[in-house]
Amino acid sequence: MKATCFDGKNMRYEENYPEPNTGEVIVRVNLAGICGTDLEILDGYMTYDGILGHEFVGTVEKADNFDLIGKRVVGEINAGCGACESCQKGMDRHCPNRTVLGILKRDGAFAEFLSLPEKNLHVIPDNITDEQAVFVEPLAAAFEIKEQVSLQPQWRVAVVGDGRLAQLIIRVLKLTCPNITCFGKHKNKLESLINIGVKIKIGIEKSDEQSFDLVVEATGSNSGFADTMKLIKPRGTVILKSTIASRENLDLTPTIINEITLIGSRCGLFKPAIDALATGVVSVDSMIDSTYPLEKFSEAIEHAKKPDTLKVFLKP
Repeated sequence: MKATCFDGKNMRYEENYPEPNTGEVIVRVNLAGICGTDLEILDGYMTYDGILGHEFVGTVEKADNFDLIGKRVVGEINAGCGACESCQKGMDRHCPNRTVLGILKRDGAFAEFLSLPEKNLHVIPDNITDEQAVFVEPLAAAFEIKEQVSLQPQWRVAVVGDGRLAQLIIRVLKLTCPNITCFGKHKNKLESLINIGVKIKIGIEKSDEQSFDLVVEATGSNSGFADTMKLIKPRGTVILKSTIASRENLDLTPTIINEITLIGSRCGLFKPAIDALATGVVSVDSMIDSTYPLEKFSEAIEHAKKPDTLKVFLKP
């Protein structure tokens, strides 16, 4: 099959990469998205070699459950061992023996085919396009915040970052908290948020400091964490969404002095994300950027790295 392979240092395109040969469901990839985690892996985050990519929509080719064959699906990316305490509690994403699609010991979606356990797959309604469906995985990560924190409508909320994940987080939080400010660096990305009633700022003013009840850090940088700590009120709540490839030390002193609650937040349940797209409660169409054929992966990645770019797709 056609695939892009990462050897820990470089990516290459192969015409005859071995197809998945497992007891799992085989999915033909219709479309895959390039996300910040993919770019961070290329910069040294995690120690991974294989096929990258974990945001996808595809069509089931082979399955023991014949009813699934031909169905359009997306997939939860964590595959647990099924035997440990975490798996027994339904927390596969925290299984110490898990594999993670395109991230940890499992080939991903930048290929013609991938495989996942049947329980990881979710059938996509016909009224969700392929482009929209690719957003299900990161949108689920945004909805995870609502599972972790009891959001209050009167809260002042800040999101630090204006990239792909930050934009989805803002759309989800806006369903509960109308008073949201996005602190970013890219004017065109920020301006796209004005239409959905979000306040935008480039840079933090003195009046912004320690004035937000909830701050979500979604920049992928150490400077983003420092900005977050400037914005949060004493005894406020900070959601950390970034996986930071940098090895610099973070100063956690303010979290102790101001008694800040820090919450790490990663993957989320797919159903709320699928329902939000199907009903139109959350729209992602303005975040769609461009699509590249798989063999032009290097051009796609370079475009995805540009500061002003939102969602870039690869099409096998």
